[in-house]
Amino acid sequence: MANHIFRTVLMYFLVFGVMRIMGKREIGELSIFDLVISVMIAEIAVFALEDIDRPIYDGIVPMLTLLLIQIAIALLSLRFRKVRLWFDGEPSVIIRNGQINRKEMRRQRYNLDDLLMQLRSQKIDSVADVEFAVLETTGQLSVIPKDKSGGEGGPHPKKREASLSAKIKYEALPLPLIMDGKVNDENLRQIGKTRFWLKNQIQTKGLSDFKQVFFCSIDHNGKMYINAIDEK
Repeated sequence: MANHIFRTVLMYFLVFGVMRIMGKREIGELSIFDLVISVMIAEIAVFALEDIDRPIYDGIVPMLTLLLIQIAIALLSLRFRKVRLWFDGEPSVIIRNGQINRKEMRRQRYNLDDLLMQLRSQKIDSVADVEFAVLETTGQLSVIPKDKSGGEGGPHPKKREASLSAKIKYEALPLPLIMDGKVNDENLRQIGKTRFWLKNQIQTKGLSDFKQVFFCSIDHNGKMYINAIDEK
């Protein structure tokens, strides 16, 4: 019993000390490299506690080795950007100038539901309100909203939105109408519209078929957001 208690206390302070030496970044948002190091340290501590017949240094030596690797890589990353990019990766621009980068989303295996969820977590309910969105190496989405004080849309767009909102009455988050070229008929029924109406809306943007639309949504004011599929 005393041996178990001694090992547990030793492993606790050892892991605590290692994490403190590795820096505050490991306590916050982990990159892939940081996550691998942290998981391995936790596994080594478990092995040292489970097998009481193994010498205690069988757990301490690998843990200190990982600590030295992490410190060495961190120091190299400070000096050489290529090392930093190789281990941590680089941010990915998901939305640029209000347009969704479908190619980058596919490369990161990042779907529309993930994007909408992370936008909502930052109190942004519509893609149309986003100027830039960057997927950081930690998996966190950094969002720069559009400047709503500007005068991008003159009187004509405003009149069109007003007439649209007069016909669409519901209070909710923006409803996705098209995702990955597929129409959401249930959401269309919710706002009392048909595919014919939706096709007319996308045709005003120069799109002739639903399959040409990557993402389309409408908010409770009747404002539509349409992002075409990049054919290039």
